[in-house]
Amino acid sequence: MTSNEAVHNTTIPETMRAAVLRDPEVGLEVEIIRTPRPKNGEVLIKVAACGLCHSDLHVIGGAIAFPLPAVLGHEVTGTIVELGPGNEHTGLKVGQNVAGGFLMPCGQCEACAAGHDELCGPFFGLNRLQGLLYDGTTRLATLEDDPIYMYSMGGLAEYAVIPSTSVAPVPDALDLVPGAILGCAAMTGYGAVRRGADLRFGETVAVVATGGVGTNIVQVARAFGASQVIAIDVSDDKLAPMPGYGATAVVNSVTQDAREEVLKLTGGKGVDVAFEALGIPATWKTALDVLADGGRMVPIGLGAGVQTAQVEINRTVRRSQKILGSYGARTRQDLPAVVDLAARGVINYKDVVSRRFPLEEAGTGYEALRNREIQGRAVVDMSL
Repeated sequence: MTSNEAVHNTTIPETMRAAVLRDPEVGLEVEIIRTPRPKNGEVLIKVAACGLCHSDLHVIGGAIAFPLPAVLGHEVTGTIVELGPGNEHTGLKVGQNVAGGFLMPCGQCEACAAGHDELCGPFFGLNRLQGLLYDGTTRLATLEDDPIYMYSMGGLAEYAVIPSTSVAPVPDALDLVPGAILGCAAMTGYGAVRRGADLRFGETVAVVATGGVGTNIVQVARAFGASQVIAIDVSDDKLAPMPGYGATAVVNSVTQDAREEVLKLTGGKGVDVAFEALGIPATWKTALDVLADGGRMVPIGLGAGVQTAQVEINRTVRRSQKILGSYGARTRQDLPAVVDLAARGVINYKDVVSRRFPLEEAGTGYEALRNREIQGRAVVDMSL
């Protein structure tokens, strides 16, 4: 028996608490289930915190089809307590604090081989559609050994198995609880700015919808040298902190005409890049309305179910505007970069987290998110 194995056997319990979704009409309920164990190319973490995201909310409400029962939660931080086989060259170690990214590349498919983690076929085909990992099985089960499916790593639990491709070490100084947002809210924002928009120094930006992802887009856009960052939302409360994250102006699209205000702020041109961070037709329209000739609209938000948004065809064609969808980021490259930005204070991850819930109240947290009562991001704190 190795020293690591000895530590594993004494510190990893056979069972754990997890917030399980069995019926959208009932919502999340905490159950005692089997503690998962990692297989080849995977790690087991003791979860410190898990962020609450709109994507989970769509599954909880039944708007996005997903196999049930399931454990949701796809942005986590925690401490590695066990390494599966095949981690000899990853540099990962038991006892290491890590952030886990929601987009878990298999590392083997054609897209992954080309560096496009965000297009990983097995992630979509197995995890997002079937709730499985890349050997075609889930790591989660009831005490009776009935399968429980995983949305990403199933982070709303005391322990989670994550593919090694989707974790990044974090320094000890990084606060793990608010740091949970690095794996989705911050990484998605970084991916939108760095990959989706390919933002250039001095360009002008609008961010439509200033939740957890939108707030991080504001921060990352300023860090990348945007000359103007205009935050647009329907809530004055959500807009109020935006200047502290780097917004040069805020616009309430309920009480103001967003297009008129942005044209005033940009000398009649509109913005070079408009980010849409909610995934509803109204925010798509706003993002396109404030876009300059030749500009890029980058939608990030996922809609509930199958939604469509209208696009003014002639204007888009004649004014050479582009719509560039952005899903997450390139996890293996971008999650370590996001961790570094947070560790160096370039992005403020701590203040983005405005509320913390214990695991037993995860459902309450999602209800608050559904009711637009969360400013920035909420997290489930496993220490509460």
